[in-house]
Amino acid sequence: MISCWVRGLSDRDIEAMLGEVFGEQAKVSKATASRICQRLRAEFDAWDKRDLSGVKVDYLYLDGSYFKMHPKAKAEPVLAAWGIDTDGHAVFLGLGPGASESAGAWGSFVDDMKDRGLRSPLLVISDGGKGLCAAIETCFPDSLHQRCLVHVCRNLVEKVPLHAQGEVKRDYWAIFDGIETEGKAAEAEARKRAKRFIARWEPLYPSAVACVADNLDALVAHLRFPKEHHKRIRHSNLIERTFGETRRRVKVIGRLPGEQSCLSLIWAVLDRASKGWRGLTMTPKILRQLQDLRRDLLGGRPGRQQAEDLVAGTVTAAA
Repeated sequence: MISCWVRGLSDRDIEAMLGEVFGEQAKVSKATASRICQRLRAEFDAWDKRDLSGVKVDYLYLDGSYFKMHPKAKAEPVLAAWGIDTDGHAVFLGLGPGASESAGAWGSFVDDMKDRGLRSPLLVISDGGKGLCAAIETCFPDSLHQRCLVHVCRNLVEKVPLHAQGEVKRDYWAIFDGIETEGKAAEAEARKRAKRFIARWEPLYPSAVACVADNLDALVAHLRFPKEHHKRIRHSNLIERTFGETRRRVKVIGRLPGEQSCLSLIWAVLDRASKGWRGLTMTPKILRQLQDLRRDLLGGRPGRQQAEDLVAGTVTAAA
């Protein structure tokens, strides 16, 4: 029943399904619905307090989405964190409320995960919210920061007349696509392409081009990493799509009675969705590259299992 409820079936749909299996006496009473909510709340509370010291992520994604958590109040952000660990597996890390997406709200959210043992990642991927960017700089000063290329593209196109949007968008993606090199060479190539993009379009659309020129360091950061990972670490689309599923589930309910109910439901949807998230492939070559980056950025060393894989020449692939 919990799985059906979380996946978007209404109480009436679940009742009809149970009736087909168990007969007309199968009913979803208010007491049953209450027990479901209590169980989800208990599961979420345990998850929200769990130890994160055993989780080591190379890539950390941070994003938020707005939900109505309090009666007679405007929609407020729910903050989420997920990542790719050093074995290449996707892992759902954190979820919490925020009265806003300010630097303070994001900082408190991240600090809670750090207090429970979360270590600094190699790369943090986010949109361009000022509060979030400021919190990332404060909480992870040694990590690289990647701005979501999709968000920047949207902002860019919105500032360009309709007749030119297609061509500007095509030139924007040409900055990053088709780069065959890796590391600093790939970053240098993207900067060279960005320079040509700016020279062409800045005289016509200076405010639009500023989206690229003013954020270039955060747009090319992903190119420092293995090229096999580039297209997955340059945007935050996965969590946004999952948030879309959550909003559809909330519409079935109609309204949420409070913050705790909202968080429990969102967590339940994201937790179950995260079991199907694809990770990233890790080969001996990629592990060596990430090890070098870890040493350069964080002064760290790979974990025991990664070192053993490198010696044995094995391949660790995400499920």
